[in-house]
Amino acid sequence: MKGSPLTAGRPPLFGRGSSAEASRLADVLRKETVGGALLLVAATVAIAWANSPWAAAYYRLGDITVGPRAWHLHLSVSAWAADGLLAIFFFVVGLELKYEVLAGDLRDPRRAALPVAAAVGGMVMPAVIFVAVNAHTGGGALRGWAIPTATDIAFALAVLAVISSHLPSALRTFLLTLAVVDDLLAVTVIAVFYTDDLNFVALGLALVPLALFAVASRRFGNAAVLLLLAAATWYLVHESGVHATIAGVLLGLTVPVRQGGKRDTSPQRRLDAKSLEHRIRPLSAAVAVPVFAFFAAGVTFDGLHGLATTLRDPVAIGVAAGLVVGKAVGIAGAAVLTAALTRAELDTSLKWVDVVALALLGGIGFTVALFIGDLAFGDPVRQQHVKMGVLIGTLTAAMLAAVLLTIRDRAYARDADSASAFDLKLP
Repeated sequence: MKGSPLTAGRPPLFGRGSSAEASRLADVLRKETVGGALLLVAATVAIAWANSPWAAAYYRLGDITVGPRAWHLHLSVSAWAADGLLAIFFFVVGLELKYEVLAGDLRDPRRAALPVAAAVGGMVMPAVIFVAVNAHTGGGALRGWAIPTATDIAFALAVLAVISSHLPSALRTFLLTLAVVDDLLAVTVIAVFYTDDLNFVALGLALVPLALFAVASRRFGNAAVLLLLAAATWYLVHESGVHATIAGVLLGLTVPVRQGGKRDTSPQRRLDAKSLEHRIRPLSAAVAVPVFAFFAAGVTFDGLHGLATTLRDPVAIGVAAGLVVGKAVGIAGAAVLTAALTRAELDTSLKWVDVVALALLGGIGFTVALFIGDLAFGDPVRQQHVKMGVLIGTLTAAMLAAVLLTIRDRAYARDADSASAFDLKLP
């Protein structure tokens, strides 16, 4: 069957586009360095604008409200970026989780043990440090305990990709596995600890379009039907009181890892987690995450006085210390402890100093950290302090990681040159 006249020539769901230029652009946007660069540019523009003479226009832009009032969706532009666009990012996270657990690195317990333990340690230790710093702080400061627990994989992979010319590929695999578990833990924290009033009717109704989406993703790939079901799921989750981005994760988890048998050659039946993640990632990297970062990263420094005021806030100190110290100690410590107490082993191409460098890289906590900060605190002043803490912690961790990774990269380059010279001397 070649299809009816109505479907003939129709491109497959989320296809690569009809032009070679669109395909090449999508390939560029899938690169970690490009995604990280776009994120950095968006954040830099936001910070520069928020500290310019036109700062009021920046905040007015984020406060513009759009959407139907009758459906409780008359939201500000910045809220749409956090609730709507970021759901695309979390949809990609859900697709990655599904694939890695069923067909990727997380499928093999022995291979996954160290990065999984490192991810757990990298969440627990930053939270412990934050709570220790804010234990005697009032005003609900402890609500921000989860802010320094999340690693921004786009930034982290971008730094690693820029530096890594001779570093072992196993280091990137370790970071990717750690990031997948980190994302899963972050999603769980958001759903459990940052959901206040639950509307169980809306939450129950959300299961209907979610289940239909799961069936439709296996039976056929009609874009209009799937987008309609995804929108219905998102809306009902939004109405339930659970943060709407969780809908993105749930939708991603319903997509099958492998679709169709060997005889199935219909383009409409090739929808699976890996290929769909490959197609959606450019939209997430080029639009969803940078736009969210643009509206979330704008912080007014207010000179040295403003910086001094921020650094006197234990919340900002706890966030920065959690990202720099907590992530490094938690990730490296948990990996070393797991290797000592179990049969799990570090990849033979890596050394423990490489894990320390990666642990510092885990302190890059931008996108999700800012997102949790907005969920944790409604006070604009406290939100500004959180943003400063995230920026200081992220930049410090990135610089320390870049220095150590550069040293390790040069060491591996010397080893490679030595090995090549030895091979040349052999008869």
